Amino acid sequence: MTIAEMNFFQRMLYILERYSGSLLRGAATTMAIAIICTALGCIIGFAVGLIQTIEPHKKDNMFKKGVLKVVKVILNIYVEVFRGTPMMLQAAFIYYGASSLFNINLGMWSAAIIIVSINTGAYMAETVRGGILSVDPGQKEGARAIGLTQSQSMMLVILPQALRNVMPQIGNNLIINIKDTCVLSIIGTVELFFTFRSISGALYTYFEAATVTMIIYFVLTFTCSRILRWIEEKMDGPSNFDLATTDSLAFTSGLTKYDPKKGGTY
Repeated sequence: MTIAEMNFFQRMLYILERYSGSLLRGAATTMAIAIICTALGCIIGFAVGLIQTIEPHKKDNMFKKGVLKVVKVILNIYVEVFRGTPMMLQAAFIYYGASSLFNINLGMWSAAIIIVSINTGAYMAETVRGGILSVDPGQKEGARAIGLTQSQSMMLVILPQALRNVMPQIGNNLIINIKDTCVLSIIGTVELFFTFRSISGALYTYFEAATVTMIIYFVLTFTCSRILRWIEEKMDGPSNFDLATTDSLAFTSGLTKYDPKKGGTY
């Protein structure tokens, strides 16, 4: 039986049987790029977002204030450019521009990681900045009141709370990167979408190949979203808690618990 004589489901099974290895390798490449670049993008985003929230101290000299302002301007340009242009064009610009302008021939992996990481970092920078600003100012004031320096207050008090606030967006960026790695096919990265194009071009089964590829993408994104949701729940801590006190006359420990359904303690 030829491919033309098969029905829809037979063609899907034929694609899975013949190209399962290529599809799995493409999916593995997609996941590797997405995970690595999301992690690197988070590091870039936290660094940029942290710098953007730094306020100059009154005692700082003019040189320090000027340097901080210039750095913020440069970082703002970076964020606006990479948030305001398509990643497909960024991939072509960086990959071919590095070769044309600087005579640097980037490999598949290095180009993919640089492109997606920088793009993710731009989005994460704004997310982190918002996460830091969303923390109650009283937290910073309380940290300074007990003797912590500005850097200690940020690292030990503000950032841990900001991290929990931005966790949903980190997961969202991972899901987006799993899907958006398809734009890397423009520079020849052999990921899942590139594999789909190769299969559909060889067999002329665009609908069937697209269906199989969409199912694989859905399995990858759904699995990652469930794992990230579990991590978020773990970061929230237990739903019930005890109120502890050093006052021996107040026996509150073990008597008060939080009921998420009632929205209060009992």
